[in-house]
Amino acid sequence: MSSRRQFIAASGLAALPSLLPCTSQVSPSAPSPKPIRVGQIGTKHGHASGKLGTVLKYPEVFEVVAWTEQDAEQLAKVENTAPFANVQRMSQADLLSQPDLDLVLIEGDIDELLPAARACIDAGKHIHLDKPAGTKLAEFEAILKSAKQKQLLVQLGYMYRSNPAFQLMYEAVADGLLGEVFEVHAVMSKKINAAARKPLARYRGGSMFELGCHLIDSLIILMGKPDRIHAMHRQVGDDGLYDNCLALFEYPKATATVRSSLVEVDGFRRRHFVVCGTKGTLHIEPLDNPKITLTLEESQQSKSGREFNKGTEQFTLPKSPGRYDGDLLALAASIRGESVYPYDYNHDLLVQQCLLQACDMPLE
Repeated sequence: MSSRRQFIAASGLAALPSLLPCTSQVSPSAPSPKPIRVGQIGTKHGHASGKLGTVLKYPEVFEVVAWTEQDAEQLAKVENTAPFANVQRMSQADLLSQPDLDLVLIEGDIDELLPAARACIDAGKHIHLDKPAGTKLAEFEAILKSAKQKQLLVQLGYMYRSNPAFQLMYEAVADGLLGEVFEVHAVMSKKINAAARKPLARYRGGSMFELGCHLIDSLIILMGKPDRIHAMHRQVGDDGLYDNCLALFEYPKATATVRSSLVEVDGFRRRHFVVCGTKGTLHIEPLDNPKITLTLEESQQSKSGREFNKGTEQFTLPKSPGRYDGDLLALAASIRGESVYPYDYNHDLLVQQCLLQACDMPLE
């Protein structure tokens, strides 16, 4: 069993009580050498151009069919820009009627995500659903149940799942290098202009909903289901946006804090994730071009045989070819039947439930 799978088994994700029966997402059993035919619905999401650009980088893996945008004003903004200008456009109905379409990237506005996801699952397509998964937990649950019944993969657009620093962190915890985890502290912030603030003010979760969701996904992978979640959000600006957010997660022997703001100057530079245990501390900073500081009470060896020295060491990891490459290539491998997708429906539902609670948003 790999370290990654050992961690998932050890963390109890597979046994958590939830709204869904917990089984792994099932990928087709017969591998196929053909490129995966992919389309994209929507262009309003902040990751929209990046996702389409990523699949275009790998023509041996993905064959891009078309993209669609139903909003005329948004269409006028993007249709002549890269990467959209170089890809065929068609209506959503025409895209989903393509019989050999395998995968759809869903990259619309937050309120457009779940309706598009439902349409794709009804049409029998695997989906990459960007974050956060809407505002209605029951609607998201119904989509996951339908996907499970049809054996369709659902990948959420959380950026750090394939990040090498986070993978090392999960393995360090799973191998017991840090001992008993008692504290997690994570921060993800940036500063945005007035135009970007306005659409986010629609959601009570504000910055936590927009950015903190990535950290919450990582926290649940690391620690599992919390006992309680407390949301403490503030407004620095005067436009109704909760732009200074803090959520506290309680565990039997640990506490975790997730902070996110939209008013921090050069916030990208200070984004970090820290895990403290009884035998050591692991600190990732920054997150997107990750560096790791590992402090151990005693020298230790991981289950893979790697030696870690007593004291403090710093590791600069190889830069990823792109923010989304690892996740989308992993999804392709699962669709082809070359690997089992590691995040089951129950995990994604739990993350969404925890996110809404951390945003002080209703679960109904």
